[in-house]
Amino acid sequence: MGNITSSSLTLNTELLRAVCSALTYDTTIVGLISDDNEEAYREQRSLLTLWCQENNFSLNVNKTKELIVDFRKQERVHTPITINGAMVERVSSFKFLGVHISEKLIWTEHTTQVVKKAQQCLSHLRWLKKFGMNPRILRTFYTCTVESVLTGSITTWYGNCTATDRKALQRVVRIAQHITRVQLPNLLDLYTSRCLRIQKDSTHPSHCLFLQLLSERRYRSIKSRTSQFQDSFFPPQGHQAAEQPVVLVYRSIGLSLHL
Repeated sequence: MGNITSSSLTLNTELLRAVCSALTYDTTIVGLISDDNEEAYREQRSLLTLWCQENNFSLNVNKTKELIVDFRKQERVHTPITINGAMVERVSSFKFLGVHISEKLIWTEHTTQVVKKAQQCLSHLRWLKKFGMNPRILRTFYTCTVESVLTGSITTWYGNCTATDRKALQRVVRIAQHITRVQLPNLLDLYTSRCLRIQKDSTHPSHCLFLQLLSERRYRSIKSRTSQFQDSFFPPQGHQAAEQPVVLVYRSIGLSLHL
């Protein structure tokens, strides 16, 4: 700045190149397909491939997976996605941002992994009790470890969990309550309160999904033949009449980028 200059710094370019080559980035392309028109979805894949080439990124096709969510009764043949001439593997489920998503939006695999991880945290809670920690510290440790595991992205998956999955999750809470000797919040109450918080927070990304009817007593919802859509993601608040049920087909592709 002005006449003040900093001393020169010499970088080891070989070391810098080695560090940069070890960097890995994960990204996802999600497309909503209607009327079997996949043109926009495939165009986004082509644009991303071109961007990677122009910015010296390498797409690892072996680690790239595609997940298709299709609730139509008639089974359709989906044309595979190719990247640089290599076919992308289609999977029935994959882990995205800590949530195991399946093609049928069934959350048994995710809840199984969550329960397993939460049970591992319970062992630490038992050790703290054995060391004579008071209930207040045990409650704080439970909230920071066990509860944070059980409620991770809970507004996404808890609404469509089966009764068996919910019992398995709540069983972990009861065990923790027995260890701490403190009343702990029910998972259903936590799920409901977080959904209500989204409805009231206009800055939340999912706030736009809650649109009130003219009566301002109920929320709009897509009409569907079954309760599977209504139970997914957020609790149903109301229904809006529609002449024909809406058919949704999602194609999601997870990409692994290497610099």
